[in-house]
Amino acid sequence: MADPEHLADDPLDTPVQFVRGCGPRRAALLAKLEIHTVRDLLFLLPRDVLDLSVAADVEQLDDQTIHTVRGVVVDTDARPTRNGRTLVKSVIETSSGMVRASFFNQPWMRKKLPEGQRVLVTGKPKRYDGAWEFSSPQVQLLEGEPGEAVGGIEPRYALTEGVNQRGLNMLATRAVEGFGHYICDPLPKAFRDKHGLPHLKEAAANLHAAETLADFNAARDRVLFDDLFEFQLGVALRRRMWRAGGTADPLPVSAKIDARIRRLFPFEFTAGQNDAVKEIAADLASEVAMHRLLQADVGAGKTVVALYAMLTAVAHGRQAVLMAPTEVLANQHWATVQHALAHSRVERRLLTGRLTAKKRKDLRARIKSGAVQLIIGTQALIQKGVEIPRLGVAVVDEQHKFGVAQRAAFSAGDRDPHVLVMTATPIPRSLALTQFGDLDVTTVRDLPPGRQPVVTSRVPGPKARQKTWHFIREKLDEGRQCYVICPKVGDVSEADVESDELSASVEATFKELTEGELQGYAVGLVHGRMEADKKEAAMEAFKTGETRVLVSTTVVEVGVDVPNATLMVIQKAESFGLSQLHQLRGRVARGSRRGYCFLYTDQTSATAAERLGVLERTTDGFEIAEADFAQRGPGHVLGTRQSGKSALRVADPQRDRDLLEEARRKAFHLVDTGMFDQPEWAMVKAEVLDRFGEVLELAKTG
Repeated sequence: MADPEHLADDPLDTPVQFVRGCGPRRAALLAKLEIHTVRDLLFLLPRDVLDLSVAADVEQLDDQTIHTVRGVVVDTDARPTRNGRTLVKSVIETSSGMVRASFFNQPWMRKKLPEGQRVLVTGKPKRYDGAWEFSSPQVQLLEGEPGEAVGGIEPRYALTEGVNQRGLNMLATRAVEGFGHYICDPLPKAFRDKHGLPHLKEAAANLHAAETLADFNAARDRVLFDDLFEFQLGVALRRRMWRAGGTADPLPVSAKIDARIRRLFPFEFTAGQNDAVKEIAADLASEVAMHRLLQADVGAGKTVVALYAMLTAVAHGRQAVLMAPTEVLANQHWATVQHALAHSRVERRLLTGRLTAKKRKDLRARIKSGAVQLIIGTQALIQKGVEIPRLGVAVVDEQHKFGVAQRAAFSAGDRDPHVLVMTATPIPRSLALTQFGDLDVTTVRDLPPGRQPVVTSRVPGPKARQKTWHFIREKLDEGRQCYVICPKVGDVSEADVESDELSASVEATFKELTEGELQGYAVGLVHGRMEADKKEAAMEAFKTGETRVLVSTTVVEVGVDVPNATLMVIQKAESFGLSQLHQLRGRVARGSRRGYCFLYTDQTSATAAERLGVLERTTDGFEIAEADFAQRGPGHVLGTRQSGKSALRVADPQRDRDLLEEARRKAFHLVDTGMFDQPEWAMVKAEVLDRFGEVLELAKTG
């Protein structure tokens, strides 16, 4: 038991140094593992466990797996090595054959393993001279009857220098002994019983000293479930808050409005676009403000769907806005809107940070008066001084590049606008349930007719690159155009905040190509550090065909549309995520001609080949997104990258997807039925608001 004078207001928040046997020195080491309090230690999740209660037969052994065998020592000897150390070897007879165990420089093992001693040996065996041998295995001395189940479950933790498995497990079990009785389970007993969840006190004990694998798994799942459950309760509360406070003007789509909008586009909508329009139109007709995510594969035409929603607002005498994360993307959307509305009387304007003070003031006045019906812009749209009094529909593009607060920025006043969030990067289901869990989801998978899949090839070395450049020059001579994409350097995520180092890298590539493989061709250069007018001029020269090749950073990742550009080279492709590579190659799938994407890489390992091979194998952005997520992990969710907070403590949306789905169903049922507002859920609600109130902008009333 810890000394009462050291206990915090909540004993579980007591500094870990006061766990028996810990002390300040060990506490400093545990801090490197993010273990600061007793609570951190109690609910430390082992990375895996060894099930020592199940012994393998000799014929089941392999050299890729940790195995446990049970047997009797029939011989042990020790002999010196050339460098004066000692090698102890034991022969162990199991019920299915003989194995050996060897111990380097552990002379005491000879006395520990006398003939006739029953043992449990655990380790990864290797085959030497026709027999299986365990090198420096873990050994347990057995007592009792030969058939008795022994060994138990041994947790294996992530470690740091100075902390070993046995010591960490000892501290964890002592934390359970000294503080376990303070654990209060916030989940109501009826809920735990109904869903077969162990008490939190029992779960903490079984994380570190379970008797069976089933007990450990139940404990582990309880801790993971709580993490995901509280998160999904927060998401469900946010969704309820949106719906309760999100009173909007209904904007029904009549047959006349539908016909007028479709007449603006010189093509038929795809089946996917029609389905999306149907779902969005149903939302717009309601007095409950729409909060919908529109995700689409590269080139599937999500902007057309968004423009349909915006024009519906205009048809009802309301205003509409589209906010993009960068000026490049805002300008591209502006060009798309200008083209679509070339013969329309809709009053539209572009609002970005580039406007002069006078022009910005004049435009703000016209927007405030309602004279401007449709506005495209950057975050300048939500800056102080911009008033959009008759806002009916707000579209937020590439929302993952904004914080959660920026999505909500348009919702002010008595009536909220209908909000449509767009992403051109397909989202794995597990992330859709977290990062966008409070939104309804619409997915457009099909591509417009005539689009051909991009041929993607990994180019691993100089010789292969010479052939590739030869092929590219042939295509350039036929009249095609080519992008050359240079990688990001460091933690660069936005085109407009690129580093000097990155800009220098791009410029060096430009110089190298114009003096080498692309000598004699008109080559343009664009990167985020260029002055805006020069960057715009470079993009325009490429669009018109004045330049045949564009050397660029990822400023062309989203939105740039040059149908004649059918070639792309991506330098150091291994430095990009798969989804971003898929997004980039979408730039050469904009027309009816076949596109080619070449992934230059210096990595020749099987792992690198397999990873980039996903791009060679499929053009399905949803499949690629799942593969990318599985390889690179969840990263930050719910826009928490801005604040640096991690939304989840121990759960992983990808690894724990089944638990995530289960937690979501239970959380949304509780919130939607009002059961979560009952007194027995008060402790859980307080925890949810404490963890996610700021991140999710939840009202303290829940």
